[in-house]
Amino acid sequence: MRGVWRELAGLVLPVDCAGCGQPRTELCAECRRALWRGGRGAGRVRPWPVPAGLPRVWAGAPYADEVRAVLLAHKERGALRLAAPLGAVLAGAVRGVGGGGGGTPLLLVPVPSARKAVAGRGHDPVRRIAWAAAAELRRAGRGVRVLAVLRQRRAVVDQAGLAARQRLLNVAGALEVPGAAGRLLTGVSVVLVDDLVTTGATLAEAARALRAAGGRVVGAAVVAAPRSSFLFNGS
Repeated sequence: MRGVWRELAGLVLPVDCAGCGQPRTELCAECRRALWRGGRGAGRVRPWPVPAGLPRVWAGAPYADEVRAVLLAHKERGALRLAAPLGAVLAGAVRGVGGGGGGTPLLLVPVPSARKAVAGRGHDPVRRIAWAAAAELRRAGRGVRVLAVLRQRRAVVDQAGLAARQRLLNVAGALEVPGAAGRLLTGVSVVLVDDLVTTGATLAEAARALRAAGGRVVGAAVVAAPRSSFLFNGS
């Protein structure tokens, strides 16, 4: 119900830009351009150290300034209509990963949020952005769908404040593809999607769980990543 009330409130109450605070617009033109990195589009990113099993990762924008503010407004403050522009940025990262094509379907598999976090926020931000990205890609003629098959098999602590090694230990073995859901992964290319990558520990664990279920993970796409992790030399 919280998500429903937030959407209704957004229709009748004045809003400010989530990125810069400009009044009477949920996302101004300048902040929308910032999401696209000044027109340069998505880029390959690589955390350091690289966790074992991490697939190729592409990000739509550096996690800073307006981009950070917009992501947090959608995730923590329930600005649900920001899912569409964030989904467009994620779609650019998915294009960078590639995969699918030639009539082969492409699956976007969102990294799951903890049930407690979803209940507290009133929505699942990563899944909502994934749906928006899939819609953007389908409008461009790409065959793609979202398949939320990953589940948490045990509780993990909040990753914020943990070092890279601690994050790896925290999420090791925490995700799974339950039951017969693995059959849905057969014969398709899978792109993991998330809102943010920092150390890559969660994406590596998600990729492990999908591979264990028979999935063919061709890469991962995220909305944003730290500026220092972008590979501007194209490697």
